[in-house]
Amino acid sequence: MYIVHVHVHVKPNQIEAFKAATLENARNSLKEPGIARFDMIQQADDPTRFVLVEVYRTADDPARHKETVHYNRWRETIEPILAEPRTRTVYANVFPDEEDW
Repeated sequence: MYIVHVHVHVKPNQIEAFKAATLENARNSLKEPGIARFDMIQQADDPTRFVLVEVYRTADDPARHKETVHYNRWRETIEPILAEPRTRTVYANVFPDEEDW
């Protein structure tokens, strides 16, 4: 499994727009065969900060995801509403076993 945490900071007046765009992207992303999980979480003490937890089946699947219409529509929608550029951290799976995803 190839796990990516995308850290996002949006402008305060754009929280709902970001959530709507990201929910659409997440729902469509889960239809991709290479995506095992796609979560959006919002920071409790700063609602302008989010983490997207993306779990891919292989290291090649993120590149395939970035070729989809829904990802590109999401990227074009959220770029102007960000307070700062997105960052990401890549993780390797430890538990649960890959079969349990």
